[in-house]
Amino acid sequence: MKTGFTSRPARTLRAAYGAASAVVTGLGDEESWQPTGCTGWAVRDLLFHCLGDAQRALVALHTPTEAPADRDWLTYWQDWLPDTVGAANGRRWARVNGSMFLDFEQLKGLYLETLAAAVHAAGDADPARRVVTQGHVLTAGDLITTLAVEATVHHLDLTVALPHAPGPSPEGLTAVRATLDGLLGRPGLPEWSDAHYARVGTGRATLTEAERAALGPAADRFPLFG
Repeated sequence: MKTGFTSRPARTLRAAYGAASAVVTGLGDEESWQPTGCTGWAVRDLLFHCLGDAQRALVALHTPTEAPADRDWLTYWQDWLPDTVGAANGRRWARVNGSMFLDFEQLKGLYLETLAAAVHAAGDADPARRVVTQGHVLTAGDLITTLAVEATVHHLDLTVALPHAPGPSPEGLTAVRATLDGLLGRPGLPEWSDAHYARVGTGRATLTEAERAALGPAADRFPLFG
């Protein structure tokens, strides 16, 4: 197993969740119906999905195990690729459940308080302690890193139609770039911004012919996760 790229994963998650919460705090019902970077999801659908991720964090951080780790902060993503049957089912599930909140303030409030609780739990967790999530075992530190990565990618998704919203945290973007570089086995193209690398690396944007030429055979590995 690879060791995490950062020794302070809880700080990275705090920054990533804090940046996402800053966007959501100012949203109203009208903005909640705006499209996002996730196929078929409005803002409220994406918030419901991210709420579920924070709830999963709380459960996992309180589910210690003595079993050996079978995933780390990189190999965790090998199970998550776009355009699978599971991904399609997940999109529909979030779309239906997100729409069930007749009052967006209820969803927003639950989202904000759950993210705050997850940040607190991450800060109290021993990064070396092994925990269980989604049928796998990994250290709490590696789990927390994956949560920060997902939150940052979804922050970019969330703000597609919210041009005045604040962007992701630098710490979160650094975690995303480190993850993509690790999965690719080499650095991304030097001219790529963190945001563009996140989008092409997760299948949200398509590589141009020039980018494919510059990457060479590595281009066939995109998307790296989704």
